[in-house]
Amino acid sequence: MSAARLFVEADLAAGGEVALDEAQVHYLRNVMRRPDGAPLLLFNGRDGEWRGTLSSRGKKSAVAELGERTREQTPEPDVWLCFAPVKRARIDYIAEKATELGVSVLQPVVTRHTAVERVNVGRLRANAIEAAEQTERLTVPDVRDSVDLGKLLDRWPEGRRLMMCDETGGGPPIAEALSGLDEAARAAPWAIVIGPEGGFAEIELQALRRIKDVTSVGLGPRILRADTAALAALACWQALVGDWRRPTPRLSGDYRASRVTV
Repeated sequence: MSAARLFVEADLAAGGEVALDEAQVHYLRNVMRRPDGAPLLLFNGRDGEWRGTLSSRGKKSAVAELGERTREQTPEPDVWLCFAPVKRARIDYIAEKATELGVSVLQPVVTRHTAVERVNVGRLRANAIEAAEQTERLTVPDVRDSVDLGKLLDRWPEGRRLMMCDETGGGPPIAEALSGLDEAARAAPWAIVIGPEGGFAEIELQALRRIKDVTSVGLGPRILRADTAALAALACWQALVGDWRRPTPRLSGDYRASRVTV
């Protein structure tokens, strides 16, 4: 039987027990039809990944009884995705795919031309958790409340580099810009900012260009939708700066099996 993979908030250690929440119990019992003793893989973003077994604690509750650690916690790139909110299905898609691509923070930003201002952070986090569970990722990105772009830039963290996707043609092609970075720039924390469907206002472009460590880039000759641009930019960053420069590891047997059924 393949191991279902779950994100939990609790600390993980050999011989311990982790209480599963109601949604996890429902998923394992009623959707996956897993009996007591079924194998699990658990991670919390801090302690690596651990093998466990499912054990009932009453009619509607259950725990994971922990065994050995299967993977140590490893560092991941520190890259934020700052994006203007879009309609529901497309923002769900951004959260899911950006998690798969390894983003560390999902930061919705409200701009002059943003059409959608209200963001369901809980829903985005649920999408991010599900994506992390299914892709053997050891962390879940931090999903933050929406913030006005101007306020975000006013308190921009010292030392965090910013890649601005400039639809006005004000930046070189993204591959050219990122390939020319030195090692100090590659090792720095980063953020990627994507505007709304209507583009950034001129005053916003000026504010972005005033950030100390900003890199303005272009995303090619075609007009991209905001969700496409966000994921394309993140994929390019990972390929040229992030952890796509490392070889793909051999997948664990647990993960190969779980991909088929979970």
